[in-house]
Amino acid sequence: MRILLVHPEFPVTYWGFQYSLELIGKRATLPPLGLVTLAGLLPHGWDLRLVDANIEKVRDDDILWADAVLVGGMLVQVPSALDVIRRAKALGRLTIVGGPACTTSPEIFAEADHVFQGEAEGRIESVVGAITARGSAPHVLAEMPDVRPDVSTSPIPRFDLLDLAQYQTMSVQYSRGCPFTCEFCDIIEMFGRVPRTKPPAQVLAELDALAAGGWRGPVFFVDDNFIGNKRAAKKLLPEVARWQIEHGYPFAFYTEASVNLAADATLLAMMHAAGFDSVFLGIESPSPESLLGTKKKQNVGIDLHEAVDTITRSGMDVMAGFIVGFDEDGPSVFEAQRRFIDASPIPLAMVGILTALPSTQLWRRLEAEGRLRHSSDGDAFARPNFEPKMGDVALLEGYAALMRDVYSPERYYARCHAVVERVRAPAGSPPVAWRDIVLALRAMLRIGVLGPRRRHFWPLVGRSLSRGTHALRRALTFAVQGEHLIRYTEEHVLPRLEVALADERARAPDARLHPATATARVVRLRVVAEA
Repeated sequence: MRILLVHPEFPVTYWGFQYSLELIGKRATLPPLGLVTLAGLLPHGWDLRLVDANIEKVRDDDILWADAVLVGGMLVQVPSALDVIRRAKALGRLTIVGGPACTTSPEIFAEADHVFQGEAEGRIESVVGAITARGSAPHVLAEMPDVRPDVSTSPIPRFDLLDLAQYQTMSVQYSRGCPFTCEFCDIIEMFGRVPRTKPPAQVLAELDALAAGGWRGPVFFVDDNFIGNKRAAKKLLPEVARWQIEHGYPFAFYTEASVNLAADATLLAMMHAAGFDSVFLGIESPSPESLLGTKKKQNVGIDLHEAVDTITRSGMDVMAGFIVGFDEDGPSVFEAQRRFIDASPIPLAMVGILTALPSTQLWRRLEAEGRLRHSSDGDAFARPNFEPKMGDVALLEGYAALMRDVYSPERYYARCHAVVERVRAPAGSPPVAWRDIVLALRAMLRIGVLGPRRRHFWPLVGRSLSRGTHALRRALTFAVQGEHLIRYTEEHVLPRLEVALADERARAPDARLHPATATARVVRLRVVAEA
């Protein structure tokens, strides 16, 4: 059997870093880990080909080569996924779709021959059967099981199917599931609240496979909460540290974790020793009322500023997620978010409007309250898919003003300086390679000489030089990432919000303005009148 695995194209997003990739000569940020893991589960005698649409076009010749086309992705990738499915069916090829979007919203993929919901370990026979049966299998191959699979049965991903040189970072997965109850989260719905972990030997085997393939550089542990099972994490980390020492620290790890990481000094030290240099935290809001309302109780009663500072000083720079639009949020939330972010060493502060994702507790509550408007297509910069208590105009105007500030060059680079001032050197670092020098020179030329933010770039580089090579590497990384974050905000986010606001004002012209916007309009009118 010949199987074509297709990773659909991502639109330009904050996490896509498309404008940063242009600077460093890469085509995509992360590989399709789910598809290369699925590839390891398929029969060994089958001929497999993977096309990542973020790197190259899916050609008709690729589709015609295959007996079946397997597509997987997230909600934001749905348009590209449906395009591939339609093309494959028009060319007479069997189509099967799986992944997060299909798991939570299978109805979107009615055009596919088959849909597969949930995780594939221990359940791959339904996919194999559908391919060999050529059409006689049911449309829904496998619904969500009552018992989730043992992740220790997951194979080593088929990294050999990837063109590693096209990616900025590689990824592995150690655990699935999270013990918390955040109302807006679909992870606990898909993967459960009891974290399932791979044994250390299995994780090391995956690192061996990446190293054998020639990879050197960043590796993302894609776990939604790496410390969901702290006891297991503390067993893994010393083994990873030993592996890193034996191999000369070829990888710099980063991951996602809950904020309670800051309270565990032993765990922080272990992560530092293992080579973790960055972590994403779901902070969401500085408002305890909003946190309690969305059932993110684990962040209440914690000094969030101190937590971020502690983690940064331990050697990991912090990326963080923030949300506006909770029922408990009032107009003051935007200034509270702004103050918190400005005072924190968090260059990558990802702020989004609350979205009700299918199958979440939030979705079910809003549906029961009659406040749902439509399913989410992953677009966080338009009218929310539910009726916000704050009102659409106030929410969109406050959010637009917040994003304009968060990703102004001055504020972004100020947060970068705060990290460089605090963060300690990593436990180990590979020697500087020619690739590092080339990337540094490209960044200096494109940002420091030719770029519009060069006056912000050089003070950051200068300050980092006094802190050591590790600080310079971070400074250059932040500057490259900032080119995407700032440009995407200016060219995509703010214009799209203006369009959404125009629609809302036309729909409800008497809607109350966000106070900051109202003040700005009064000032503009006064200037015009005086002129």
